[in-house]
Amino acid sequence: MRQQSPSSWAAISICIAALVHLSLGFSVEFSVDEAHYALYAKHLAWSYFDHPPLVGWIQWPLVSLTSSEGVIRLIPELLWVLSTFLVYQVAVEIHHLLQGRNAGYLTTTLPSANLCGLMAVLTIVVAPLPHVLAIGLLPDTLLTPLSLGLMLMALRWTRRDHFSLADWIVTGLILGLAGLSKYTAAFTAFALLFVFLVSPKKAWITKVGFWIAVVIALIVISPVLYWNWINDWISFKYQIAHGSGGAWAWRRVAAFMGIQIVSFGPLVLLGIYIFLKYCLHSQKLALIALLSFFAIPFTIFAALSGGGSLPHWTTPAWFCLAPFAGIGLAKAWAMQHRIAIRILSVAQLVICLLGFGFVLAGGISTATIKSNPIADLYGWKLAGQKATQLARATKVNGIAVQNWTLGSRAAWYASPLPTFVLDQRQDQFDLWFGQLPAGASVLLINWSGMAFKPPTEGNSAFERCEPLDSLEIIRFGQVLSKFDYSLCRNWRDAGAAR
Repeated sequence: MRQQSPSSWAAISICIAALVHLSLGFSVEFSVDEAHYALYAKHLAWSYFDHPPLVGWIQWPLVSLTSSEGVIRLIPELLWVLSTFLVYQVAVEIHHLLQGRNAGYLTTTLPSANLCGLMAVLTIVVAPLPHVLAIGLLPDTLLTPLSLGLMLMALRWTRRDHFSLADWIVTGLILGLAGLSKYTAAFTAFALLFVFLVSPKKAWITKVGFWIAVVIALIVISPVLYWNWINDWISFKYQIAHGSGGAWAWRRVAAFMGIQIVSFGPLVLLGIYIFLKYCLHSQKLALIALLSFFAIPFTIFAALSGGGSLPHWTTPAWFCLAPFAGIGLAKAWAMQHRIAIRILSVAQLVICLLGFGFVLAGGISTATIKSNPIADLYGWKLAGQKATQLARATKVNGIAVQNWTLGSRAAWYASPLPTFVLDQRQDQFDLWFGQLPAGASVLLINWSGMAFKPPTEGNSAFERCEPLDSLEIIRFGQVLSKFDYSLCRNWRDAGAAR
C-alpha cells in the first residue's frame, strides 16, 4: 500500500467495486423497484403516484434505446461512483475546515486530507447496503449525490460565511433536483437551513441570491406540484399514509437500528466515535450543524420506523456521515490503532462478497421456495415472454396479477401488454392502464413466491378461471420459483370495492 497514495487507493477501491457491480448488473434481472421505475421511463409524465419523476426521466434515454438490464444499470453505477467521489471530497473539505479553524494539538496531529478521504471511501465500499443501490436505481440512489452536493455547498458557506451569486444558483439547482428525486429531500433541506441558521451572520436571508435560489428550486420542482394539483394531490396523500406506517411499536425501532448497523456496518460507527472524541473540540456548532445532514433524516426515519420503514431510506444520510467517520478512522490509523479498523473492514468485506455470491448462485436451496429471497431476481423475463405468447394466443384484454409488486415485473417483461393489478388499493397501475373493464378476460399470472387464489368469489371477481400452463425457473439445478398461468373470463363488478 505504501507504493500508492491514499487518493490512488481510493480510486482503485471504487473501480474494483464498480466492476463487481457491473458484473452483477448484467447477470440478474430487475428487482421489483427497478422494474417499477424503468416503467416510469416508458410512461413519461410530469410526476407519478408514489415518487417524483427524476428517477424515470434520467432513465428515459437508455430505456428508449434498449431493454438490457445491464445497460440501464449503468445509470445507478455512475451515480454511485459520483457519490463516493463526493464522499472523498467532503472529507477533504471538512479536513480543511478543521485545519483552518483549529489550532494546537488537533492541527499538529490531524492526518493528511487524502488519508481522511480514503478512509471515508472505505466506509462506503465495505458497507453492504450501498452496493444494492449501486446496481439498482432507486430514488435514494439519486438523492445521495445531491445530498452530498448540498453538504459541499454548506461547507463552502461555513468556511467563507458568504455565497457568490453563482453559489446561490448552484444551491437552488441542487435543491430542486433533490426535490425531483424524492420527497424526503426536505430533510436534507432542513439540514442546509440549520447550517445557515447557526452562522454568526444572518445576512443570507436579506441577500438577493438566497431568494433567487429559492425561486430556482421552486421552478425545478414545479412539474411535481402541477401534476399533484391536477391529480388531487394523490402523491402527498399517499406518502403521508405510507410514512406513518402501521401501529407504532418499540420492537420495530429496535429492529430498525439493528438492521441499520448490519446494512451500513460498524466501521462507520467506530469512525464517528473517534471523530467525536478527538476532533470535536473547537467550532463545535459548525460541525454539529454539518452533522445534521445525517442526524435530521436518520432521526426522523428512526422515529417513523416504529410504524414500519425500509432500511435503504437512510442511505443518503449515511453517505453524509461517512466523511466524518473517515476523518476519525484516519486519525486512529495515524495513531497506530489499526487492528479494529482492519478486522471490521475485512469482516464487512467478507459479508459483501458472500452477498454477491449468494445473489449469483440464486440463493440457497430450501424446502420451501418462499424462504429464498433471491428467487425474486430470476425468471421474470422468461415468464413475461411466455405470458406474451399465451395472451396473444388466447386474445385476452391483457395480463393480471394480484399485487403491485408482481405487476412491475409483469408489465416490464410483457410490455406492451396492459397489466392490471387486482387489488383494492389505488396505485400507479391504475393511472397507466386504468381499471379492468367489466366482462374482460385476462391472463392471470401467479408466482409461487407470493401466491394467491384466483379471484372467482366476491363482488369483484371473474366468472371462472381455467389453468393454462406453468413455468419452473431452475438455476444450477435448484428450482427457484414457479409461474402458473390461468385464463380468467368475464370480470364482474369491476372497481366496485374501490
